[in-house]
Amino acid sequence: MGAIRTNAAALMLGVSPSTLRGWERRFSFPSPTRSEGGHRLYELEEIELLRAALQETGEISAAIALARGRGLGPPTEQRLRAALLEYDAQRADLILEQSLAMRTLERTVEMVLLGALETIVPDGELSSEYCFAWRYATSWLCAIQRITAPATRSEGVLIFDAAQPLERAALRNQALELFLRRAGLRVLALPTAIAPERLGSALRALQPRAIVLAGAGADLDEIARLVHAARRVAGDALVLDFQGALPDTGASTVGRLPSTPGAAAGAICAQLADPPTQLPAERRRRFVRSQAPAEPAAGAPNAMALSARRGRERARIAR
Repeated sequence: MGAIRTNAAALMLGVSPSTLRGWERRFSFPSPTRSEGGHRLYELEEIELLRAALQETGEISAAIALARGRGLGPPTEQRLRAALLEYDAQRADLILEQSLAMRTLERTVEMVLLGALETIVPDGELSSEYCFAWRYATSWLCAIQRITAPATRSEGVLIFDAAQPLERAALRNQALELFLRRAGLRVLALPTAIAPERLGSALRALQPRAIVLAGAGADLDEIARLVHAARRVAGDALVLDFQGALPDTGASTVGRLPSTPGAAAGAICAQLADPPTQLPAERRRRFVRSQAPAEPAAGAPNAMALSARRGRERARIAR
């Protein structure tokens, strides 16, 4: 797919550049992007589609309706980028629906959705276009996750998400969570800002076999406390790094995942396919003790105390 400037597009359509710009203002079609120098860039396929529709109808409003109804063929990150830069959520929805009709959801997310976001550059400061695109993407991923089938596997994966809102890394972490859920795993994503002492109920419910450190927004002490708290419950759960959560010193025992969500999800599933490692006896005893119920309050009877009391009473009677 190529991009052409205004004069070339107008020549293909047999109109003046001012007429072409007038159609853009009136109908929002064709929908050009902008070059770094601010020049309009039209998708060649869009112009060819409109030219064919004009030859059939002879009237611009009918031609644009026909061209829009036919679509532009294979949906691409460039088309989605153009829609997002124009704040056109409805057109973005259509492009992603078209992609889902010809690609898997995973490829649609990585190639089209995340691909489009990678090309919308904030230029040092956040732009309104980027903020709209980021919020559109995270809302779309949330909507897909809500309709994902329930887990079919017993293994749990805990994701500690260190990315901040409006970071691209946050979208990649969200995509990883979605892909793991679609693979049938039980997944829980928590921010690294959570206090370790508040993890207990979540960890006992999930019993994770893998802990994923996702994103580079947390300091090492924060990560260490979270992993220590998680391993008190999860035992020898795998600890994996996604998107550079830990510095690459070459000496870490933490496994590094591929940089893309799809490949990372595949690597996690492959590692969890192996049978869980048996805990050493002492680790297993510590784990069992950590799951024991809390000691009763002072003065409250329990089974061991009652048994000992009855034993002392029987001894007195025997004497």
